Amino acid sequence: MRTDLHGPLSAYAARLHATAGDGHHVASPLGAWLLLAVTATTADGDPAVADQAAAQLAQALGTDLPSAAEVARTLLDAPHPLVGSATALWHRTGQGDDRPAAWRAALPSTTEVGALPDQAGLDAWAREHTLGLIETFPLKVDWDVAFILASALATRVSWATPFDVADARALGVDSPWAGQLRRALRSPSEGHRCAIVSTARAGDVIVHAAPAQTTDSAGLVVLSVAAAPHVPPADVLAIAYDLSAGVADGAQPAGSRSLFDLPLGETPLWMLTEERVHTWARDGREERHTAVLPCWSARNDHELTAPALGFAAAVDLLAKALALPVERFEARQTAVARFDRYGFEAAAVTGMAGITSMPPEGVARTAELRFGHPYAVVAVATDAETDGATGPWHGVPVFSAWVAEPEDVPEA
Repeated sequence: MRTDLHGPLSAYAARLHATAGDGHHVASPLGAWLLLAVTATTADGDPAVADQAAAQLAQALGTDLPSAAEVARTLLDAPHPLVGSATALWHRTGQGDDRPAAWRAALPSTTEVGALPDQAGLDAWAREHTLGLIETFPLKVDWDVAFILASALATRVSWATPFDVADARALGVDSPWAGQLRRALRSPSEGHRCAIVSTARAGDVIVHAAPAQTTDSAGLVVLSVAAAPHVPPADVLAIAYDLSAGVADGAQPAGSRSLFDLPLGETPLWMLTEERVHTWARDGREERHTAVLPCWSARNDHELTAPALGFAAAVDLLAKALALPVERFEARQTAVARFDRYGFEAAAVTGMAGITSMPPEGVARTAELRFGHPYAVVAVATDAETDGATGPWHGVPVFSAWVAEPEDVPEA
């Protein structure tokens, strides 16, 4: 699964982070990619009938639509113990209900499908599926919203081995943060992984990996990568995604440098010293690494309407599946994260909405039904399954009444 997804997701991450700019930010390219991949489940899998929107969506996903759809189903139907995930498709009641249900069956089994909630309902969904880290849904619902497709990802983990604390001056004399902060984090003597890695894209970079406490065989590793200050953020992020391919297995990064191949002294990325020690190293040369990092947090709202991100095509395909007229779309993501001495937490909610035009002018009649004199009441049991089958109680009248003596509504 990692091999199938890693390349397309890395390419998508490069485009999404490019739209976010070079400033401090957090995002979830996976949250956005999964939303597109869920949309791919509703598309016709026959290449002979694929339209322009399907081709554009496949280009954004970096793979064919059936493969993307299968990845979405696999990830969402087998959630990770440390990464909560949820998806939902909501549409206006009475709109899209009369379409064949084939597209529903193709969705991941965990995808919620139902009537479009009000704003309070959307906000509650965001809170519920992000451990309370995100309070409000990234999109606003109004009368012209025909449907919303949403995804949520969230994690809150503790490090298997917490960081130690260091004076912030350990960040180095060239660090602009050394004078702004009082304390920083230092990797513990055991449990974290560090390396200096040679890359074609940015020369030597430094790498730190902090593993979280595991649940059974499942875990989470947070990888930090820094390059020389002049290297563009896009290049550093791309290198981080490249290196992340092996970090889950605990492998030494490809291109790792021996400390004995580097000159002693200080650079913007490290300080290398040497001392005489007693060591069991086979060649008498022992290599030790530590890392000094700051705590950090971020909260960002991202506009996802750039053509390269694929949401215009996704809305077109979903509108076709639902047979709903859509004039325009909105797509946004809210993401938060915090990295500190004891752990890491992050969440993202991504939403895309199909917007209809104002309906043509007509005439509406409203009837207010008035039960102002004696009337009949019958209570009927329902027993319907999701597949349309009904149980023995379905449609059976259980109680009945003749109402001739009304009462006031209680105060409470």
